[in-house]
Amino acid sequence: MRKIYMSAFALVVLAMGLQGCTSSEPTDNSGTEGKGGGANTAKLSGTISVDGSSTVAPFSEAFGEEFGKENDGVKVIVAQSGTGGGFKKFTSGEIDIAGASRPIEAEEIAAAKEKGVEFVEVPISFDGLSIVVNKENTFATTLTVDELKRIWAADTKVKTWKDVRSDFPAEPIKLYGPGTDSGTFDYFTEVICGKKGNSRKDYQPSEDDNVLVQGVAGDKFSLGYFGFAYYDLNKDKLTAVKVDGGKGPVEPTTETIANGTYAPLSRPLFLYVNKKSLDRPEVKAFLTFVLDKAKDLIPSADGVVLPDDAYAAARERVEKGVVGSTFSGAPTGASVVDLTKETPKQ
Repeated sequence: MRKIYMSAFALVVLAMGLQGCTSSEPTDNSGTEGKGGGANTAKLSGTISVDGSSTVAPFSEAFGEEFGKENDGVKVIVAQSGTGGGFKKFTSGEIDIAGASRPIEAEEIAAAKEKGVEFVEVPISFDGLSIVVNKENTFATTLTVDELKRIWAADTKVKTWKDVRSDFPAEPIKLYGPGTDSGTFDYFTEVICGKKGNSRKDYQPSEDDNVLVQGVAGDKFSLGYFGFAYYDLNKDKLTAVKVDGGKGPVEPTTETIANGTYAPLSRPLFLYVNKKSLDRPEVKAFLTFVLDKAKDLIPSADGVVLPDDAYAAARERVEKGVVGSTFSGAPTGASVVDLTKETPKQ
C-alpha cells in the first residue's frame, strides 16, 4: 500500500508542475526589472565610471543620482579632471564615459584607435561660456570679443583695466580661469584668442569651477570665465558681462544660448561612451536614461537643453552603437541637430 500511495503522490506533483508550465497567467518580474533600462530588463548592477569636464560634471551627477533611484544595483561614479584629462583616461580605456565641454580632437581619436577604443559621441546640452566680474564692478558691464582677446592673449600688454578701455579704472586685473586640461580653456582660447592654447599664463587656474567662483567673488577688480551653470548658480555673488561679438552686447541666458545669439561663446556639451562599455546593459540603460530625461534634468542642473531632434538623433546613435564623431573639426556655430544626424567619422 505504501508503494501505491507514493506513486499517486508523484503523479499529483507532476500534474501540478505541468499545469504551472502551461499557465497563461503573466509572471510578475517587477521586483527584478531595472526601470531605467526599459521594459523586460533584468535587474541591473555594476559600476559606471565617468570623468572629465567640470562643466559637464553637474549634469552627470544629476543623471547618476536619478538613475540610481530606479536602479539601486548600479553605482555611477563621477570625477572631474577636465576635458583633456578625461579624454586621456577615456582613450586609454580606463573609464566608461568621458564628459567633455568640447568635441574630441584628432590626436585623441588617434590615441583611442591605438588602444582599440571605439566610442559613441552623445551631445547632451548647450552651454554659454560666461565672462564674470565681481558684484562691485559697475564699469565692465560689456566687453567686445577684441577686448577679451587683448586681455587674455598670450602676447597681451594688458595689466590694468585702464589698458582695456580708457575710461576704466587704473586698477590691476586679477584673472581667474580653467586650467589647460579644460575643454573650456581650449574653447575660449580658440574662439576668443584665435588659437587653442593662446592664453596668457599669469592668471589663477583651477579645474574646479567653484574655486573660480570664489576667486572672482572675493576680488573687486577680478575677471574670470567658466560654464553658464556655475554662473547661474552663483549670480547672487557675480555679474555676467555682456559680450559683443559684432552684433551688439548679449547677456548669457538660457534663451540666448539656445538660439545662438550669445555668440561666439555658445557651445554643445558631450558624453563620450566607450563602445565596449555600451555593450554592458547597465551602461546602455544609463545612456538611454540620460537622453530620455535630459529635458527634465538638464534645466534642474542649470543647463540649456538641446532641440528634440538632437536628442532623438543621439538616442539612435546609442541604440545602434554608431561609433565616431561628427563634431570633431566642425566649424564653431554649426547646427547641433545637423551634426548629430550626420554619419560619424571614425
